[in-house]
Amino acid sequence: MEEIRVRTSRRSEMVEVTGRVQEIVSRGGVREGAAVLQSLHTTAALTINENADPDVVHDVLGKLDRLVPHQEPFYRHAEGNSDSHLKTSLFGPSLTVIVSGGRLVLGRWQGIYLCEFDGPRERRVAVQLLVGA
Repeated sequence: MEEIRVRTSRRSEMVEVTGRVQEIVSRGGVREGAAVLQSLHTTAALTINENADPDVVHDVLGKLDRLVPHQEPFYRHAEGNSDSHLKTSLFGPSLTVIVSGGRLVLGRWQGIYLCEFDGPRERRVAVQLLVGA
């Protein structure tokens, strides 16, 4: 298992980590199998989405902020980051990506993102490589 550390700079942002995951796959020598990624935080998630047009990230974060606002009168969590926990639950803490020919199997415009919902902070993503038979 290896960890990726990501320093975020805003309360909400999506940081692409595809290249860093591919480096781990390449170093690990896995030709066929899978990479399992897990955020080690309750207010940061993982997702796969378009990495060609930065407006997609902008639109995703904007819509999330409207769907799950930062402040709501019914939130009871004392830390003031209930929205971050909800957003993380919607996206999920983990991903599994197939590895074939030593490369992550992703579509032409797909990238792997750490989704920060309670930054800025330093975040950790665990990466475990599984070797296929």
